[in-house]
Order: sequence, then C-alpha cells, then structure tokens
Amino acid sequence: MSMVVKLLRDLIAIPSINNAFLVNNNKLTGEERVAKYIIERANKAKLDIQKQPTECGRDNLIIRLSPKGKIKHRVILAPHLDTVGVEDTSGLKPKKKGDRIYGRGACDTKGSVAVMFNAIEELAKNRGRPTNTEIVFIGFVDEECDQTGSRAFANLHMKADLALVGEPTRCRVVTAHKGDFWLRIQTKGKAAHGARPELGDNAAHTMAKCIDIIQTKYASSLRRRTHPTLGCPTINTGTIRCGLQPNIVPDSCEARLDRRTLPGETFTSIHKEIKLILKKKKLNANITNIKKFTCPAMETDPRSPWVRNFMRTARQSKGIGVDYYCDAANIAATGVPTVVWGPGDIEVAHKPDEFVKISDLEICLSVLERLGQEVLTKTD
Repeated sequence: MSMVVKLLRDLIAIPSINNAFLVNNNKLTGEERVAKYIIERANKAKLDIQKQPTECGRDNLIIRLSPKGKIKHRVILAPHLDTVGVEDTSGLKPKKKGDRIYGRGACDTKGSVAVMFNAIEELAKNRGRPTNTEIVFIGFVDEECDQTGSRAFANLHMKADLALVGEPTRCRVVTAHKGDFWLRIQTKGKAAHGARPELGDNAAHTMAKCIDIIQTKYASSLRRRTHPTLGCPTINTGTIRCGLQPNIVPDSCEARLDRRTLPGETFTSIHKEIKLILKKKKLNANITNIKKFTCPAMETDPRSPWVRNFMRTARQSKGIGVDYYCDAANIAATGVPTVVWGPGDIEVAHKPDEFVKISDLEICLSVLERLGQEVLTKTD
C-alpha cells in the first residue's frame, strides 16, 4: 500500500463532519482530530505549524515548508478538512475495492488533503528545503457550510504566486467556477376563511405565478447568456413555505431560490432583472439575498505565468470551468492566481458510496512531485 493511500485511509477513519450537520455530536464533528493527526506528522517532518482562529470557533491549520533563503515565491496548497454527514458510521470506515478507496471525504476532500500534505511532507523529509520558494499547506475548516475558514484566511492577505484549492476535479485544472446567491422571494396577500376564498387574496397563488415566470421565461433568458468556460447561469427554486392550515387563505408566502452566477453578475443586477420580468406580468414580490456573505464567481487568467506553468506540469493545454462554488473564490479575491484541482469526481461527492480512484491519487501526487522539483531550485 502506497504512503498516500495509507494516509487517505487514516484520514477517512478520523471523523470530521461539519458541525452544522450534526449539532452537539462532538464524537463525529469538527476538524480538530484531523488537524491533530496532520500536526503529529508535520512535527516529525520538521515543518512549521500554525493555527488560525475563525468565526465558526474552529481553527484553520497552516503548515509551512520554509525555504533556505529569502522568500521570493510562495505556493499555497489548500484543501478543506471538513466533510458532510453520513447515513451511518460505516461511511467512516475506509474500504478498498479494486482501484477505489471508499469512505466519507474520500474525494471531498480528504483525497486532496492526502495528496497535498504527502507532497509537502515527502519534500521536507527527503529532498530538503526549496531555495527561495515557500510552500504553504492550509487545511481549511467549514468549507461545506459557510467557507468560514477561507474567509478568515483571506483576511491575512498572504501573497502567493499560485494557490491550488483541493476539490475533486478528476485531476484537471479548473480556472473558473460559478458564484452563488440564495434569494428569498416573498409575496403578500390577504387572509380569509377557506370557505370564502373570494374575500381574500391568496399569497400562494401569487407566488405560483412568480415561480412559473422565473422558472420559464427568466430561466430561458439565462440560457441565452454564455461564458466560454462556465456556460450559462442558472436558477432553481429550492423551497416554498406558506400557510397555516387548509381552511385559511394564506396572507404571505416565501420561496428560496439558488441563483448560480457568471463573473460580473451581482445581487443588484439580478434583483433588477427579476423585478422587471415580474413587473411585466403585474406581479409584485419582495426579493432579498439571504446569505450573510458574498459568493462571487471566480475566473483566473490561465495566462498567468505560474498558472500556465502548473497546467503544463499537469499536462493540460487549457483550464476548465465548474458549476459549484468553493474556497477558491475567497483566495482569488485577495489577488492570488488561484485554481481548483484535485483527485476524484464531484459527481460522487456527498453520496453514500463516495470514493476516489487510487490512480487519481497517484496522478495528482506525480504532478505535485514535478512541481516540487521545479520550485526546489527556483531563485528568480
């Protein structure tokens, strides 16, 4: 069994479910146990270790491989340590079947943790320190909920030439991902007895008309917008809540929608276009953004020297885009050229049979080994 596979199996067996998904279950939640395990290995490799407090009450883990000389360059390796929940604890027992390792977090993103930490660990133990390039491993907390970890890290304004954010991309370099807004739409009406509905104004009926327009005409207009890497923006109605009981005409109704964005789209522009399309049908609704933070789309210039070089190292001619939002946008917002990259397939993330291919782990590790060779003697 290779070192990276052994490391991944150890990580899967250490529960680190995001605290938002299992309230008051400290046996399975929190990233601290995974961090402690990595810290023990980092100490043996004589790596520099730091913890960074965050607003969610858990700490980011920052591990540095400092260069022999003055820091002229910096590369960031940034997976997240938390996972989503499990249906039962069997998901926390790693299993190997053929070329696959199964278990919660196998691809999202303990596979990236294993590959990225193993690369920096082996570099420190066996090949010495780089001349002028610092390599920083960051284990983020809370990616699966509010991205509190990467938001806190962004406040450090750490300068770097390249950041690799670990997510399951099938070992392909992602240079753009969509942003996300959660919209709350509220309609108002007038309550009345269910036996005399004509005396009231049904807020649910008004909402149904709004949702129909949004999911047909508005969604159709979004499909006409295209981005060369990300395709088109989307909108999805996720929840509708209304009414007290069947025999009362509801006087209010609330729906929550997920709006995936392209670079340049803002809440202001989205609010304006939805209000306009509803107004044309003489529909009135209140629209608000219910997330307490921004989740902008990310787009990194693939011509950036370190990004271009990394894609060449990964044997990829151009970057790709993904639909999901992740920690990368928060790092990119500080001016660091940032890409998303790692083993595994997002299609199996969060599923009961989550897995990562061993061959993916080996491919990603070989890419980082080649990158490590390049930075060892880099001085310019």
